[in-house]
Amino acid sequence: MTIDDLRLTNEAASFQSLFVNRQSKGETPCGFAKHLVPEETMMAVHAMLFREAKIRTTNFTFLFWDLCYPLGYLLVFSVGINDAVASPLSADGVDYQSFFLGGVLGMASFGIAANTAWGFFMDRDNGIFYEMLTYPMSRAQYLGAKVFFNVLVAVVQALLTVLLAWLLLGVSIRWERFPLLLLTVVLGTAGWFYFYSIFALRIRRNDIFNSLTSVFYFVFLFASSMFYPIEPLPAFFRSVALVNPITWHVDFLRFSTIALGIPSNIALEAGAFVLFALASFACAMHYLQHQE
Repeated sequence: MTIDDLRLTNEAASFQSLFVNRQSKGETPCGFAKHLVPEETMMAVHAMLFREAKIRTTNFTFLFWDLCYPLGYLLVFSVGINDAVASPLSADGVDYQSFFLGGVLGMASFGIAANTAWGFFMDRDNGIFYEMLTYPMSRAQYLGAKVFFNVLVAVVQALLTVLLAWLLLGVSIRWERFPLLLLTVVLGTAGWFYFYSIFALRIRRNDIFNSLTSVFYFVFLFASSMFYPIEPLPAFFRSVALVNPITWHVDFLRFSTIALGIPSNIALEAGAFVLFALASFACAMHYLQHQE
């Protein structure tokens, strides 16, 4: 993908022209951002949305990883384990296919967030990252617009996964909780993106970030309730899983899809994940402010 492919649309070009005009009047980017009217703010957001859509739709690997790879886990891994176990999970009274559905949804949000944060390195390499920081939009708007399109990708992925589980695997979906599921997917993807952004903004080398991502995948995914119930685990591993944000997110996804879990515990985990997402956003904002 060339730099020209990543340039902004005509709308974004108009936004840049507006920025230049305001600069000629002596306004700084920060001062400009404070006086943006809603139409100007939307021009900035639309520019970011177009860039994220351009990156995703022109890169087949990204699309395959985000949309199809989790489906492979659901079809191969869950079916194989379900046939091997050949009985409901003793701790939960559901088959493994139903149990693992929430894990696949959580895995997808986690992966989409990591890919989105990796985009910071692509933006740095072609210079657009620093160019966008000079535009008159707040840092919060920049992060929000960057994650918005990828949240839409996560929602589409969740729809595909749930429909596949329902139609092919016979998972009993609680459709009345579908709005709650969408909210959980949106919150989870955004929270994990802000978490990964902390490291993507702090680290300058792509290979170090990729290595760190691999470590996160191993630690967060396997020290959680994503693949198995945590009740039978040894006390130490169970304690680690209970404080793992992936566990909080996946448990909420299971509650939203197959009504698995105690409502009071789920509410506590949901609150903890919201705090985790807010803390990650604050840290990402801190490092983004120091990128100039």
